[in-house]
Amino acid sequence: MKKYFFLFLGLSVLFMSCSDDDGIKNGPSPDPDPTADVAAQDFMWKAMNLWYFWQADVPDLADDRFSTNAEYTAFLENNSNPENFYYSICNRHEEIYGEETAIDRFSFANEDYTELVSSLSGISQSNGLEFGLGLIGDTDNVFGFVQYIWPDSDASTKDIQRGEFFTRVDGVQLTVNNYINLLFGDNSTYTLGMATVADNTISDSDKEVSLTKIENQIENPILVAKTLDVNGTKVAYLMYNRFLSSFNEDLNDAFAKFKADGATELVLDMRYNPGGSVNTSRLLASMIYGTNTSDVYIKQRWNAKIQAEFSDEFLTDYFANSTGASAINSLNLSRIFVIATGDSASASELVMNGLDPYINVIHIGETTRGKNEFSITLVDDSENNFIYNSDREGNINSQNSWGLQPLVGRNENADGFYDYTSGLSPEIELSEDLTNLGVLGDVNEPLLARALQEISGASAKIDFTVEMPAESFTSSRLHTPLKDNMFLDKPLPTNLELE
Repeated sequence: MKKYFFLFLGLSVLFMSCSDDDGIKNGPSPDPDPTADVAAQDFMWKAMNLWYFWQADVPDLADDRFSTNAEYTAFLENNSNPENFYYSICNRHEEIYGEETAIDRFSFANEDYTELVSSLSGISQSNGLEFGLGLIGDTDNVFGFVQYIWPDSDASTKDIQRGEFFTRVDGVQLTVNNYINLLFGDNSTYTLGMATVADNTISDSDKEVSLTKIENQIENPILVAKTLDVNGTKVAYLMYNRFLSSFNEDLNDAFAKFKADGATELVLDMRYNPGGSVNTSRLLASMIYGTNTSDVYIKQRWNAKIQAEFSDEFLTDYFANSTGASAINSLNLSRIFVIATGDSASASELVMNGLDPYINVIHIGETTRGKNEFSITLVDDSENNFIYNSDREGNINSQNSWGLQPLVGRNENADGFYDYTSGLSPEIELSEDLTNLGVLGDVNEPLLARALQEISGASAKIDFTVEMPAESFTSSRLHTPLKDNMFLDKPLPTNLELE
C-alpha cells in the first residue's frame, strides 16, 4: 500500500512519568490502571494534552488535572465510548453556545487511522458526484442539487449533470434524519430519484440515476483551467476544488500555461473548496503573487507549551520559488478575483488572507465558512509523540486504531490578522442561483460573469438577479474523512524537549 507523510516528526518530548501507583510526579503524564480497558481514551488524553490548541482552556486537559493514577483511570473509564470521550475534551462548549457557534467546530476523530491518512491525500470511496443539500420549505424533507461531477468517475458516465436536483434515494424521500445513511452510508450503489424546480417549487420527476461508489478514488482538484479573452485582456480562470499536495505539479503546469497564454488577470474559483494542505496553499499564493522568499506568507501560532519551543524561523512561512520539484510559475499579479462562498474554508481562506497584505483580493460570492486553524494527524505512537509517520506504522499500538485530527494551531498573515472565525466577507455579494447555476468556466456562468464584468469595466448583458439562492446546510465534501480540514504538512524541528 502506498504510504503518505502529512507531518514529518522528530520531536523528542520527554514525559516525566510516575514511578509508582500512588500519584503523578513531576509532570503531565498520568498512567491508567493496566487492567482498565481505556487504551483509546488514554491515547486521546495524552495526545490532546500535548498538542491541542486550546489545551490551556479545557480544565480536563490541564497538566495538574489528576493527582493520582486512580483518579485518572476513573476519568477515562467514565466515558466508555472513545469518540464521545474525544469530543468531551474538545473545546466545544455546545451546552453553552450551541453547535453552530462552538469554539472548536472542526476537530474530528476516525476509528481507523488508515482511512484518515488516505483521505488526506484525497483518496476516498466516491461515485464522483458532488452536491449540496438543502431543506424543502419549512419541512424536514431534503433535496440535493448537483454542483459538479469528477471527470472519469462513475457519475461522469451517467445521465446527470450540474444544476440537476434529486429528492429520493432508492425510492425513499431524503430527510434530515436519514440523508446521512442513505447518501453516505455503507451502500456502494444507490439510485437517485430526480426532481425539477419551477416557481420556487421542487417536484419529483420519473427520472432515476444509479450511481456506484468506487474504492480509492482521487479527485483532481483542478476542474477547469483555461484562459479567456475578455475584450482583448487575457484572463486566466482556475476552478480549484481541494488543496492536495499530490497535484502540486499539475497546479504549477496550469500556471505555466496561463503565462504562456499571456494572462494578466486571474479569476480563482474556490466556491466549493473546503481546504487541505497548508503548503499547497503557499505554493498557489506564490504562483499568484510572486516568488520573493523574504516575503512572509503566514505565521503559525500553537498552544503555549509548543509555541515556546519553536523558533521564529520555523513558525514563519514565506512565499516559495519552487514546488520542491520545479520552479514556481508565477503570474506576479497586483490583484486577483476570488470566487468564494460558504463552502469555501480553511486553506481557501488562508490563500485569501495570506495574499491580502500584498495584492488587492477582490472577493465575489458569499461569506466564507471561517476556519483559520490547522491540524495534524495523531495516532497511538507515544514514542513519536503521537504524530503519524508512515515509516513508523509498525510502532503504532496495534490494539488502538484510532486517529485524531485536532486543531493544533492558528495561521495569521504578514499583518498579524487571523480573526475571521465568522468568515471572510465578499466585496461583491452574489449567491449561486438554483434556477441558473450555469456551466463552470463558461463566460455566462453568473459568478464568473460578474468577475469578468469587473475586469472589463463594461456592463454585462447578464441579469444577476438571484431567484432561488443555493442555500445548503451541508455538502457531499463535508461527509468525507477529509471534510474541511486544513492540515500542516511541513517538517517539525527534531530537537525539542517538552516537560
